[in-house]
Amino acid sequence: MDQPAAQQQGDLNWRLSAHPITLLFFLGFRIGSLLMYLFGFLFIGKFILTFIVTLLLLAADFYYLKNIAGRRLVGLRWWNEVNTSTGDSHWVFESCEPNTRTITATDKRFFWLSLYSTPALWIALAIFALVRMQNVIWLSLVAIALVLTITNTLAFSRCDRFSQASTFANSALSGGIASNLASGVIGRLFR
Repeated sequence: MDQPAAQQQGDLNWRLSAHPITLLFFLGFRIGSLLMYLFGFLFIGKFILTFIVTLLLLAADFYYLKNIAGRRLVGLRWWNEVNTSTGDSHWVFESCEPNTRTITATDKRFFWLSLYSTPALWIALAIFALVRMQNVIWLSLVAIALVLTITNTLAFSRCDRFSQASTFANSALSGGIASNLASGVIGRLFR
């Protein structure tokens, strides 16, 4: 009789997560919003009820991912700041120090897989709604979902690139002139 293979880090098993409750809520909001839309579109047929519940799940997903799950699962966080005097807006990226927080391969894999697959699923649902052409109003909900999920996806992707670049600059170029030169180059890349 064959023994099951031992689970190892990086496997898609929520039990291997360093933060299983955070991971389950993160996946729950994402999957819940997709399922609510799908069941509402295909079976329930009541747009207002489906719109409200799906929108609440999308808002919870956006907030939870941006402020809690991103920080706990991969050590990244972002926000947008507006200069009140000029009205200019810029994104601020925050990443934890690599040796201050344990980030497991399982958490990273769940996070990035879910982050990139969710907008793709919403795009597929938009195509399905267009093909079905029963009610075009359902596309408004898909448009809101796409804006929220793509915003988080782009922001976390930029945050990850920024954290990798700043970690490299801080570790490899710790001298005075070299550090100023590297921070100037990195600043221009992400401006």
